[in-house]
Amino acid sequence: MQILRRKPLNPPNLPNTLSEGHSQAVVVQGGTRVLMSSQAGVDTKGELAGPELPEQTEAALDNIERLLSSLGGDLFRVVMLRIYLAESARYDQQVVMEALKHRFPIAPPAATWLIVYGLAEPEWLIAIEAEAVLPGFALNS
Repeated sequence: MQILRRKPLNPPNLPNTLSEGHSQAVVVQGGTRVLMSSQAGVDTKGELAGPELPEQTEAALDNIERLLSSLGGDLFRVVMLRIYLAESARYDQQVVMEALKHRFPIAPPAATWLIVYGLAEPEWLIAIEAEAVLPGFALNS
């Protein structure tokens, strides 16, 4: 069985991003890297989870969690997030930060935040791309 080591880094000579729900970096040793497509704020049927950022953020994170669960993982395995926030939601970032702190209370992943003009559908306010590392995962051909 392959050993997986995951260590979040938050050096004191950089801003404290833990208050925003993410780490400055995550060092990973071992395991299998999983790259996930961005997940929008839609439910399991592809319908918009709600018109507001809180519902869409929770739905996007739920989708990431479901995807990882289907591979035998969980949110603790996430090492990197890329958060795409629509320009219209630019000033609501605190909502996303609170959701991240709730979902990743211990050893949060690293993250990049991007404000974009728009997403694939005009009503989408957020899309979250994730990278995770799973221990002992093997592909079946």
